[in-house]
Amino acid sequence: MDHRLPPSEETLDPVDWTGVERVAMHVVADSVRYLAERRERPVWQAMPDNVRRRFEIPAPTDPTSLEEVIREVQETIMPYPMGNVHPHFWSWFMGSGSFTGALAEFLAAIQGSNVGGGDHAAVYVDRQVVDWLRGMVGMPASAEGTLVSGGSAANLVGLTVARNVKAGIDVREAGVAAMPRPLRFYGSDQIHSCHRKAVEALGLGNQALRRIPSDAAFRIDLTALRAAIAEDRASGLHPACLIANAGSVNTGAIDDLMALADLAAAEDMWLHVDGCIGALLAIAPENAHLVAGLARADSLALDPHKWLHAPFGIGCALIRKPGLLGQSFATMPEYLETAPRGLASGPWLHELGPETSRSFRALKVWMMLKEHGLARFGHLIDRNITQARHLADIVETHPRLALAAPQAINIVCFRYDPGGLDAAELKTLNVEIMLRLQESGTAAISDTTLKGAHSLRVAICNHRTRFEDLDQLAAEVVRIGDLVSATG
Repeated sequence: MDHRLPPSEETLDPVDWTGVERVAMHVVADSVRYLAERRERPVWQAMPDNVRRRFEIPAPTDPTSLEEVIREVQETIMPYPMGNVHPHFWSWFMGSGSFTGALAEFLAAIQGSNVGGGDHAAVYVDRQVVDWLRGMVGMPASAEGTLVSGGSAANLVGLTVARNVKAGIDVREAGVAAMPRPLRFYGSDQIHSCHRKAVEALGLGNQALRRIPSDAAFRIDLTALRAAIAEDRASGLHPACLIANAGSVNTGAIDDLMALADLAAAEDMWLHVDGCIGALLAIAPENAHLVAGLARADSLALDPHKWLHAPFGIGCALIRKPGLLGQSFATMPEYLETAPRGLASGPWLHELGPETSRSFRALKVWMMLKEHGLARFGHLIDRNITQARHLADIVETHPRLALAAPQAINIVCFRYDPGGLDAAELKTLNVEIMLRLQESGTAAISDTTLKGAHSLRVAICNHRTRFEDLDQLAAEVVRIGDLVSATG
């Protein structure tokens, strides 16, 4: 039977909604099994060449049945994930998702709202989630915020406001070339690369971001910072912004936030805190003290798709003083004017950031917090840190493993070292260990370089990880290291 509609009636909706419902139910059932059986699958596996080539074909002209499209997804996409939903994924600092979060993404897409503004439910969920996040980190009730795609965007928003406040002119109108003195931003040599991207995008240039040496614990050296600020003032530059790590990307180190807040106040500088890794320690009962001073930030970036395990991607930029987001981003063209009632009478959230089109990214955080409550998330954060301490203890007591940095929160940097190897040989050996772990599907870890020395890096931001998983990781690192060392 031909179900096709005449051209004048064509839409993207199915003709047979019952058939679509049947397909959707199968997809949901397969998805439940996918997560329930995740532990039994490889963390990561290389995509075969014949599968890769299927992503090189031109766009289709003719339609394919939904059943066939789903079958292709199950065969060519689902078996080859990055792996962060697996309990043995510790490569980079990213959350491991949840089924509720996935359902929220589906419901948000079904509702289809643009959260740029207007009087509809998605806008109010967005504002409520921002308010919840503000409360979690202790910022004042008057602080405002905006949801964005992730930490890089959240940091860019915070640094944009910092630039505009400290420019000394109306930089939106006149541009950075009209500033009376070049601005200088300061962060440790451990800040995330997104900050360089931000200062470049803001027209300040990479030279405007001064990297301050870190101490033995990989925190910003306050003495060196004070000297750099004084030197730049004497040279006629304008020290404008301090960028603090509330959890550095390499080691999880947390800068002295109280001291930096005091210094920023004394020097009339903006304090921006990159809390994408550690800000949510504020809800962890055993470790909240590590981010004391967080609420003193002028701006704060955080990532709900890390320790709140929301599906990618969602970040949040919080600004202490109300009104500054609007001053930095608001425009009101005639086609987006507010109306006294009706759809356009609601708040226009696009005025608080660079995006006019904004997805309903708040729903996944809203649903997950409703389902689990803050206390459970705080407990899981504490457990990840205890697990990192457990792994660090194993490393410190094993004769062929060595810590490469202090374990501050949930990141453990270490290396396999059988003795008798120079730095280049140690790097080659440890990279081989990392790659064999990945290629076997056993575990996904990453590596980094700390003060010139190579290190393996395990970032435990995973609500599915068990202590015995880390025992297995350490044993595998030693087993592979011994094997590679023995075979040269």
